[in-house]
Amino acid sequence: MTHHHNPDLLHTVLQLLTTQGSSSIVEGFRILLNEAMRLERAAVLQAEPYERSEGRLGHANGFKPKTLNTRLGPVELRIPQVRDGIDFYPSALERGVRSEQALTLAMAEMYVQGVSTRKVSKIVEELCGHKVSSTQVSACTARLDAELQLWRDRPLGACPYLIFDARYEKVRHGGLLVDCAVLIAMGITPDGRRTVLGVSAALSEAEAHWRDFFSSLVQRGLHGVEFIVSDAHPGMAAARQAVFPAVPWQRCQFHLQQNAQAYVPRLEMRAQVADDLRSIFTSAQGQSRLLLQNRTQARRLDGSQRLARLRRLPSACRTSSSHAHQQRH
Repeated sequence: MTHHHNPDLLHTVLQLLTTQGSSSIVEGFRILLNEAMRLERAAVLQAEPYERSEGRLGHANGFKPKTLNTRLGPVELRIPQVRDGIDFYPSALERGVRSEQALTLAMAEMYVQGVSTRKVSKIVEELCGHKVSSTQVSACTARLDAELQLWRDRPLGACPYLIFDARYEKVRHGGLLVDCAVLIAMGITPDGRRTVLGVSAALSEAEAHWRDFFSSLVQRGLHGVEFIVSDAHPGMAAARQAVFPAVPWQRCQFHLQQNAQAYVPRLEMRAQVADDLRSIFTSAQGQSRLLLQNRTQARRLDGSQRLARLRRLPSACRTSSSHAHQQRH
């Protein structure tokens, strides 16, 4: 097969860029992409248009106009057509899609960040010079949903250490803006890497929601769990005991320190108490209770309830110290 290249094509594009600068980028892109699609059709057919060849697999059938929306603006293309039953479509494009992949992802990302479909349409029109309907924006987000679902359903394996937590986000539910709990599971793999195992959106941190979330992790193949860290939320605790009944648990030290600050009687004592708590957590095995008694006596924390709450700290860190000691030996 003999390719008939246009020797003046590259010269034309270079001249456009030289004389018109960045304003000619769209036109230069259009020229090059149209030529690339024409050459790709010739390669599929094993012959140029009007070329007599014994190896020809089919015949060209003209061109079909198509507007491609890009970050540079709309680009008017000529899509090569074929006949004789040959299945061909330029690999640089996607059937039925009239927007560049990067632009599609940008629209979806704006929507994910909380920008409404109307505002996304307005932003794209101002930046790219063409209109995008709310339906097109919704279609972009649907593609992200499919990819996210594949990630959420991916199989899991052995993960000895688990960290559970939740955060709250504003979501639309039933036409109202409500606080939604995003349940998060992170894991430390046998090779020491931290990874997000899964997320789940729920209306609360009730036991039923945590139990369904934990069960989904097990159904995806999670096994080999040796240690769990989380806060002491009652719903999570009940679900954890039901799904991972024999796995040692430690209360998250960060959450524990945050909760303990509520029992410090004076604001100016909080920084020093935080330092005391950190030293208790990092103390040698068996020394945490003695250290706590010494620190609380030194601070002279008033109120029996406050003192009783703070003296429960060793029980929360005992599991961690014991497990760490076993791992070292």
